[in-house]
Amino acid sequence: MSLTLTSLLGIPLIRHGDNLADIVLNSLRENKITLEDNDIFVLAQKIVSKSEGRTINLATVMPSQRAIELAKQTEKDPRVVELILQESNEVLRTRVGAIIVEHKLGFVCANAGIDHSNVNPPLALNGALAETKRGDALGVRSEDWVLLLPAEPDRSAEKMRADIESKTAKRIGILIIDSHGRAWRNGTVGVAIGIAGIPGLEDLRGREDLFGYKLQVTQVGVADELAAAASLMMGQAAEGTPVVHVRGFPYPLREASMKELIRPKEQDLFR
Repeated sequence: MSLTLTSLLGIPLIRHGDNLADIVLNSLRENKITLEDNDIFVLAQKIVSKSEGRTINLATVMPSQRAIELAKQTEKDPRVVELILQESNEVLRTRVGAIIVEHKLGFVCANAGIDHSNVNPPLALNGALAETKRGDALGVRSEDWVLLLPAEPDRSAEKMRADIESKTAKRIGILIIDSHGRAWRNGTVGVAIGIAGIPGLEDLRGREDLFGYKLQVTQVGVADELAAAASLMMGQAAEGTPVVHVRGFPYPLREASMKELIRPKEQDLFR
């Protein structure tokens, strides 16, 4: 058994409206990789959000009274806090610098997944929407822009899978990932936030171990395991490799959704 993860080089800065399927397939050719059945593409959330126009200018955000109060408690920009509230079902915990919420998508995360890093402002240049590092020189500051998570990551993943499969006649999987913290452990890890064509959870209950004992409770979050591995290949700063090609995933591809991975509230012991 072998699992091969390859960071795809040559992915350009993504703009609103870009076709990610075409960009990924072009990069695959440039990296001299021939697509095969059961291959998987893992995408960083940021490029999906950028392609879907989820970039927000903080100058357009009017904070509510609740956002202003939370901002004082957490020492955060009240405009960012307002966006956190808009993107969340419930605020669970707060401390200086962090607001832990249940996102509208159902999972628990810090600051509703809203990100400042590697977010360049969209600028109208020559009548076209483009991204540039010259924002400050043109009077538009990068720190005034933030990026929200995709509105429907499962749908985004499914759309991309269908697009690639129609152009290649290969059966593939798509995984959209983000970096999340974990209860009781330091450090962030890559986790799945959108899946198409790959399992989220593998139920091993009833299978025998090496000594014939039947497993009673073992369920494996295989999408999150793959997300963590791919996150190592992507990096977290200026690596510029937001897409990873995967071959040798040790579970059969199948239809699935993020619902498999989200623990019901009544079973959540950490709230």
